[in-house]
Amino acid sequence: MSADKLVVGVVGMPGAGKSVVVNAAKAMGYGIVVMGDEVREEAKRKGLEPTPENVGLVMLDLRRLEGEAAIAKRCIPKIWEKPENKVIVDGVRSLAEVEEFKKSFPKFVMVAVHASPEARFNRLFYRRRSDDPKDWQIFHERDLRELSVGLGNAIAMAEYMLVNEERLDVAKRKAVEILRKVEEKWMR
Repeated sequence: MSADKLVVGVVGMPGAGKSVVVNAAKAMGYGIVVMGDEVREEAKRKGLEPTPENVGLVMLDLRRLEGEAAIAKRCIPKIWEKPENKVIVDGVRSLAEVEEFKKSFPKFVMVAVHASPEARFNRLFYRRRSDDPKDWQIFHERDLRELSVGLGNAIAMAEYMLVNEERLDVAKRKAVEILRKVEEKWMR
């Protein structure tokens, strides 16, 4: 466990393309922690189907019962367990989570990924993960739920922004460029 561990939080609306940054980071030797996995695991422990509604309710319930930074607190030990000295955290949702990560990791930086609602809906619709929306109404409800926990604030406060409206290869190249800038700044 090194106090010098670089931790990069990735924030973005569902379907924005956070996984592009995560995959680029993985190829660059980062350990990976996915915050949504913690919520999906909790839903499974409660015996709930991993639908968008159930996963969303579990996310809100965890924050209500354990505080706004509940999921970040649950992920911190997983970050420390990673053998890599640089770790990407996929799915930061609020400034409370950002502050929680900063308490544990002095080298914590945020990368936001942005894409239009139409692009995001299409990506989620065709990805077909169990908690992805099946129609526009469910997509819109999920967006509002995510924004209600402070996702927009976390996006606004990110140090780096990747706009993901182009081809996948362009987004991958942008992600690598951003991660190199982060490393240049934080891993001297």
